[in-house]
Amino acid sequence: MGVTETAPIPKQRGEQLLDHAVRYTEERHWDVFAGTWLEFSEGREKCSCGAQDCPAPGAHPTVKDWAAQASGSAVQVRRMWGRQPGASILMPTGRTFDALDVPDSAGFLALARLQRMQRTLGPVTVTPDHRMMFFVLPGAGAKVEDLLRKIGWQPSQLDLAARGEGEYVAAPPTRYGGMGSVQWAQPPTAANRWLPDVEELIDALAYACGREAAAERARRQG
Repeated sequence: MGVTETAPIPKQRGEQLLDHAVRYTEERHWDVFAGTWLEFSEGREKCSCGAQDCPAPGAHPTVKDWAAQASGSAVQVRRMWGRQPGASILMPTGRTFDALDVPDSAGFLALARLQRMQRTLGPVTVTPDHRMMFFVLPGAGAKVEDLLRKIGWQPSQLDLAARGEGEYVAAPPTRYGGMGSVQWAQPPTAANRWLPDVEELIDALAYACGREAAAERARRQG
């Protein structure tokens, strides 16, 4: 699906995390907050939290009340990254958007299918731990399970979840220690400023996740 008038958000080499964080607030009106960061120690990158077994090194909140820190003010954002320029960019879900979280193998299949069907798509990220986040209108979390059942899927059989109120996603170009950076699979553009509702994406995502689940069962049995 071709788009015109591309917004200048996608990452560029040499730009600071602050630059991206400010543009998310100014161009998309997304709230952001500064998370942990990576520190080089003993020959490798470690999370600033100090945990040896950190599951998301350099890409999680630093405090329990992170939701209160999230802001859409460029002034506040500059203050946050002024304290720690290397901090990850995290964005709360359940405010201006929710995110449908699926494996990237299923996500790329669904993305191609949705583009062929000329469905409305919002921004989509792909993370270094092989997940994809499809941005949709808030409220998806309350709808997903019922929508899946209506189209014939059992939610427990699919690796598909909605991130909503009380959760967050990492924004490009945040880096996960040793794994790489979060990237845009479908970047924010002028054409996708208005996000789709979960109903517009759920059938393609469920189909792709169902195929992945069936392939995984076949691999185990084989």
